[in-house]
Amino acid sequence: MEKLIVNKKYNGKKLNTFLLENIYGLNQNLLYKTLRKRDVKINGKRINSNVNIFENDEILIYLPSSFSEIKYNLDIIYEDDNILVINKPYNIEVTGNVSLTSIVHLIYDSASFKPMPCHRLDRNTTGLTLFAKNQEALDVLLYKFKNHEIEKHYLALVYGHPKENRKTSEAFLFKDTKKSMVYISDEFKKGYQKIITTYSVIEKRNDNTSLLDVEIKTR
Repeated sequence: MEKLIVNKKYNGKKLNTFLLENIYGLNQNLLYKTLRKRDVKINGKRINSNVNIFENDEILIYLPSSFSEIKYNLDIIYEDDNILVINKPYNIEVTGNVSLTSIVHLIYDSASFKPMPCHRLDRNTTGLTLFAKNQEALDVLLYKFKNHEIEKHYLALVYGHPKENRKTSEAFLFKDTKKSMVYISDEFKKGYQKIITTYSVIEKRNDNTSLLDVEIKTR
């Protein structure tokens, strides 16, 4: 069973939007199958349709035990006494109420120090995420990320073939947190931060796409 409280962001929105965005691993097919079985309650009342929900509604959804087994099946790449490296799947935040970190904390519930993430990846980005398993490791890793002693590389599939096989680009970035938008400018503007990015071409493909190794020099 999953118990969730609707926050202001989803006031007046459809039930499926809220559940799909807040229960990692849940898909449309399983959700509608669960609705047909009337295994969803809103404020104690069973429902069988995709209704509108409102702030502070309490939602209970009863999912099969096999779902929990899939949900917590993390792709652990490496682990020792100090660090944990997980291949983060698509469509999940690193931190938050329903996130990679919350799942890790459930698995390591009995640990004296619950593993903490040392950096973040976007929800729609897959890749290695580094967790510290004790305070000393966390302090060291955060320091090294802050001082650029740890490199972050991304594999990116792009349309077209770059003219240069390797290039470093500089620009300026502004994050509008209110609109959840990012703006890029070639020239400095008030409130913008300088960004430096380097790419190397790994492969130029016949379908006019290229696979790049992208390194973020600034954070």
